[in-house]
Amino acid sequence: MNIQEAKFLMSNSRLEDCPPPTLPEYAFIGRSNVGKSSLINMLTGQKGLAKTSSLPGKTQLINHFLINNNWYLVDLPGYGYARVSKDSRVKWGRMINYYLRKRENLACVFVLLDSRHPPQAVDLEFMEQLGAEGIPFVMVFTKADKQSGSRTQQNVVTYLQTMQQSWDEVPRHFITSAEDKTGREEILQFIADVNEQLAQEADNA
Repeated sequence: MNIQEAKFLMSNSRLEDCPPPTLPEYAFIGRSNVGKSSLINMLTGQKGLAKTSSLPGKTQLINHFLINNNWYLVDLPGYGYARVSKDSRVKWGRMINYYLRKRENLACVFVLLDSRHPPQAVDLEFMEQLGAEGIPFVMVFTKADKQSGSRTQQNVVTYLQTMQQSWDEVPRHFITSAEDKTGREEILQFIADVNEQLAQEADNA
């Protein structure tokens, strides 16, 4: 897929205020400071599209970006540790859960995982929740450039083995680096394939 245009559309705290659900939507989410904004900028080819910050918890709203006038990329608030109040974390949690369960045009959730770390309980629990709700998702391992390739592969294998203990089929995964653009073509091709499949299903309906 060639991204010709990527533009910020709107930010919202309520599902009802999001854009009309007429285009396929792909949501990106992960623990605070997992490299989400950098990954979004790498995928779209625009360095300043998603705002990056050294402080966890920067994203506080549901942010919609329109890609090629054909699909939405959604930047969701992170979960887990963030330098915000408990009330804010609870509010974010409700907002995220409601969006994930009710957004009818949500095609897939990209769950970002830091490739440098072993499986984290908060990530495993979040993916279990997605599975229980029947929400389609894939795993995206970030920051692969921050360590050796063998170390990344070892950590990914450990993660997949952990998932296999409770999942009949482990969701698809991607290994990425915002710095090296690793995984960019694979993720964009995945989105293109899903878009094509959805279009065919709509034509046959």
